[in-house]
Amino acid sequence: MLRRDFALSLLATGAALPALAQRVAPKEGTEYLRLGKPVPVEAPAGKVEVVEFFAYSCIHCFNFEPLLQDWEKRRPEGAVLRRVPVAFSPAFVPMQRLYYTLEAMNLVERLHAEVFKAIHVERLPLTTPAPITDWVVKQGVDRAKFSEIFNHADTQKKAERAAALQDAYGVEGTPALGVAGRYYVPGQGPKTLTIANWLIMEARKA
Repeated sequence: MLRRDFALSLLATGAALPALAQRVAPKEGTEYLRLGKPVPVEAPAGKVEVVEFFAYSCIHCFNFEPLLQDWEKRRPEGAVLRRVPVAFSPAFVPMQRLYYTLEAMNLVERLHAEVFKAIHVERLPLTTPAPITDWVVKQGVDRAKFSEIFNHADTQKKAERAAALQDAYGVEGTPALGVAGRYYVPGQGPKTLTIANWLIMEARKA
């Protein structure tokens, strides 16, 4: 994972992001990459898909999450956010399955940020199935239902597709963004979202 300082910044909040993105064109090849082969998107026609590649165990993703939440509330018109948990090794797979189980149970809004907090503030080892399940149950979630979805073949397939997508985008660290199936933005703190806003505008012109 990238070893950068993702401190909170005023650049990451408020209406200043779109305005700044309109004035400053990011540098291709350094601040973002254009994919050699476009990647399929899930967003409906007329929408620009923004993919956040993250890992619950990544401290930088934990620091980035409040910025992304604020961006989602103020995101450019036509942009849609899709979160994708990465797997740089088999050790990441239980955390991928955790995310997709929360998604299937409509618990992302309530528990996604809480998972980050549990790992990085409370220092809980939510990286293997048993502690993950115990923690989720403590949040008031039915153990049997959670375990059923967590261990379901469909959840594993989603994790495998997530890994394939990170490979297609060439993800080397987290957090990182994919935009419109055409651009890859490596993590650069709050600047990441400024660059994404500019690329969203470019994608809408095409």
